[in-house]
Amino acid sequence: MTNVFIIRDRVFELIEPLLYDMGYELIEVEYLSMHGRWVLRLYIDKEGGVTIDDCADVSRELGDVIDVKEVIEHEYVLEVSSPGLNRPLRREKDFLKATGSRVRIRMKEAVSGQRHFTGVFKNCAKGMVFLDLSGNIIGLPLKDIEKSNMVYDFDNNKDGKVNSTNNGVNQK
Repeated sequence: MTNVFIIRDRVFELIEPLLYDMGYELIEVEYLSMHGRWVLRLYIDKEGGVTIDDCADVSRELGDVIDVKEVIEHEYVLEVSSPGLNRPLRREKDFLKATGSRVRIRMKEAVSGQRHFTGVFKNCAKGMVFLDLSGNIIGLPLKDIEKSNMVYDFDNNKDGKVNSTNNGVNQK
């Protein structure tokens, strides 16, 4: 069986230029087993936001392309969605848009004894993602991140940026 990360990356490489030509940005691809079935989930965005009609159009256009290229060898369900408030972060440019925001990161393998990190994104440099974890800055290799997303905090500013008084730490 093919590794889910390999399939995810192949799908990303295949459809990113097609989506660009259609006027969309591919934010993330997820490929996972849910309730006994395989799901291929595409997160797309465009200037002004994504509508349900946009998602349906992309699903129709790309479903056949993915099938013809035989990237996935078995049945799967294709889902197309906007990135939502907890926007996935995959590439350096995605992280840079999240500067000053709370992010959650799951690593492929443990770093300093842990795989899960939640903190304020500070910067990217030389393939590293830097988070502020309650005053301690930690660098995580971008290539070793399994999954990451913004964490929308309704208690902080409307734009999702962290309130400087609590540095993004949940104090409840």
